[in-house]
Amino acid sequence: MTPKARPVKKSARFKHFVLVLFLLQAISVARAAAAEMLRLEASADAMGSTYSLVLYGEDRNRMEAASEDAFDEVRRLDLLLSNYKPESEWSRVNREAAGHPVAVSKELFGLLTACVNYSRQSEGTFDITVGPLMKVWGFYKDTGHLPKAGEVAQAMGHIGYRNIVLDEAKNTVFFARAGLNLDPGGVGKGYAVDKMVEVLKKDGIASALVSGGGSSIYCLGTPPDEPGWSIRIKDPENEFRQAAEVTLKDESLSTSGSYEKFFVAEGKTWSHIMDPRTGYPSRGTLSVSVIAPRTFDSEVWAKPYFIQGRQWTADHKPRDFRVFFCQDSAEKGNPGQENKVNQSCAWLP
Repeated sequence: MTPKARPVKKSARFKHFVLVLFLLQAISVARAAAAEMLRLEASADAMGSTYSLVLYGEDRNRMEAASEDAFDEVRRLDLLLSNYKPESEWSRVNREAAGHPVAVSKELFGLLTACVNYSRQSEGTFDITVGPLMKVWGFYKDTGHLPKAGEVAQAMGHIGYRNIVLDEAKNTVFFARAGLNLDPGGVGKGYAVDKMVEVLKKDGIASALVSGGGSSIYCLGTPPDEPGWSIRIKDPENEFRQAAEVTLKDESLSTSGSYEKFFVAEGKTWSHIMDPRTGYPSRGTLSVSVIAPRTFDSEVWAKPYFIQGRQWTADHKPRDFRVFFCQDSAEKGNPGQENKVNQSCAWLP
């Protein structure tokens, strides 16, 4: 009688070999998939800035269509928020709201409501009515200049967020003071970047870097084989060096710096970051970088933090914000300092 065959037991060593082989195959497949990921870069000018995209994906046609949809969204916002285009809704408010309540779209009303709330929370250091001050300091169309005698006091009589009267029931905007002029410069890029990200998500894009003017960015997902997008924060005293580097995933980063636009007069450096409470450019801070869940928030809060200073910022920033603060160093300009990273830069607790 032929003996019955016994099942062969696989040794632990054989099982380990099979597991290792499986893992190596999985890694190989993952690397091959990553290698097949396509990269697309595109940019377009709108709202007085250049908006740039870096996309990763597997379908180039989808990526190209998504990038065009995102740029179409910026162009739409340009017709809504531009204070240079007379046909924009923002310009119509500036022209007419001192004479009568102006009915606006729900989108613009919501944006203006958010701006007024930001002004209250920042103790007036964020103020979209700062336009007249920007004009007398020459920061609208050039690099700036010292105002003439009396111009600052005159401009101060035409600003103040408390003079924006919003009627939620009627969706209207009214200026309680003549000469008021809303400036979208402190909110437009951040708002536009967030709206672009919404469009990309709807179009099925999971990995993207969206930049508004280089100073406000959003990092969607991650690049292939990376934990996040690597972003460098430059040293405000040395443009060839970085002060910090961060890795971001589904987060925004915005920076406000005195080096962006400034002029030198009477032995002092005057930057474009205006303190609405005094009518003069803020001093004592070199740059502030804010990491937040939304680009709208990071862009807005970079300016009050710049104006209010390190301690106020540490006391008032939300827990989910990270802030990199560069204070004006007493060593600035000393011999031998030009090649050193600014030692007054640090992450706030």
